[in-house]
Amino acid sequence: MKIILTHEVSGLGAAGDVVDVKDGYARNYLIPRKFAIRWTKGGEKDVEQIRRARKIHEIQTIEQANQIKGQLEGVKVRLTVRSGDAGRLFGSVTPADVASAIKAAGGPEVDKRRIELGSPIKTLGAHETSVRLHPEVAAKVSIEVVAA
Repeated sequence: MKIILTHEVSGLGAAGDVVDVKDGYARNYLIPRKFAIRWTKGGEKDVEQIRRARKIHEIQTIEQANQIKGQLEGVKVRLTVRSGDAGRLFGSVTPADVASAIKAAGGPEVDKRRIELGSPIKTLGAHETSVRLHPEVAAKVSIEVVAA
């Protein structure tokens, strides 16, 4: 099935790309989560609009990405959450929580869709996440999860 990506999807493409995927993947995952729309001849107009919006928001050069990477890796991020007695969290830390904690710590604004948590963060302590800034540049951000 031919689809138009509306958001960046790891391993598949960036917003505005027209890609072929299996029908079930598109129908059951990408389209319901608004990551993609079905490709139509009229949809080609949407592709140009999505690409223009992407150019405005994306990091243009590797130098710019490396500069933001330096800022991110220099920020000490503390995330205060509710937890139980044994250090287990009530729920887990989401990429949106990480993005707001980076901003609160004085770091640059980061899109939550670019934050990759290796595994769900469900315990107190130090954790490391990755932020994809550019296809060739990723920043490692250390997060300290503390009890409220």
